[in-house]
Amino acid sequence: MATIGRREQEILTAIVETYISTGEPVGSRTLARRNREGLSAATIRNVMADLAEAGLLAQPHTSSGRVPSVEGYRYYAEKLSDQVSLKPDDELTIQRYFHGVNEVEDFMERTSHVLSLMSSGVGVAMTSAGPRKALEHVHFQRLGEQRVLAIVVTNSGVVRDRVLRLPHDVNQAELDLAARYINDNFRGWMIEDVRRELERRIEQERSEYDRLMRSVAQLYQSGALTTQDELGAVYVEGTANLVSRENDSERLRQLLKTLEEKTRIVELLSSYVDTRQEAVRVIIGLEETMPDLSSFVLIGAPARSGQEIVGRLAVIGPTRMDYQHTITAVSYIARLFDKLLNDSE
Repeated sequence: MATIGRREQEILTAIVETYISTGEPVGSRTLARRNREGLSAATIRNVMADLAEAGLLAQPHTSSGRVPSVEGYRYYAEKLSDQVSLKPDDELTIQRYFHGVNEVEDFMERTSHVLSLMSSGVGVAMTSAGPRKALEHVHFQRLGEQRVLAIVVTNSGVVRDRVLRLPHDVNQAELDLAARYINDNFRGWMIEDVRRELERRIEQERSEYDRLMRSVAQLYQSGALTTQDELGAVYVEGTANLVSRENDSERLRQLLKTLEEKTRIVELLSSYVDTRQEAVRVIIGLEETMPDLSSFVLIGAPARSGQEIVGRLAVIGPTRMDYQHTITAVSYIARLFDKLLNDSE
């Protein structure tokens, strides 16, 4: 990330916050009128040119003002993450919503609602998986072109099956080879540990086991080792907030479809909200996990009860959102979760 001075930081912050507020490209004259240091429009214009050169600002049209780039938003959000405090009125509002709550599921359900209200985005919350289960064996059966039945058996005797839709067709011999690889290498492993290790091996060993690992990667990435019990409860609220902002009907349809699929929400939060993190994490641009959300932002945090991770909570919204308000709300609710559940024990 670019390193910029105090004056550049202040002007970048002013541009981001003005653009979030108005939705219009920001010009040097607008900033000069609002600048407390009395900087001239010419000086501000020079700073804006430096910020653009650093990749932090973009110019939609030759004669227009500037707007934050993705890197500009990232810089702004990273600086905000260290300044977490909530307005007293917002604290009271949140506390009122959670008054009397002492169950994880009830807290998470209310969390999705409160976050959607506080951010005008989509509030998402999920509880962690149930008890850890060890893998006994897997079996894959080809059902048709790009369709596979995945059967996962745990050491407790639980059998789960899922129909997977793969990006590329795989024949039965390749499926048998992939199942044998998983069974020979991972029988007795906890399923979540299998997933982590598979992820590592797929990346590391791709060149050594090219054809085999391609098949394993497809099956893994399509959810072969995800069972319903492991998904936990997922709560999503505020999708209507996207409807009012998104003009492209086809894009809106894809967004809503993504947010309706429980497994995709789990994948999204699991990818970006690290349970080891202590602070709120801000991810701008979610295309690595979901291309449909390429121009969206995720602001999330793990939910803890003491040292135990019991879930994740987040807001999903457009890049032009109120970062400061949303970051502080997510952080406050994550900390409140720990306090409420420990006080109720």
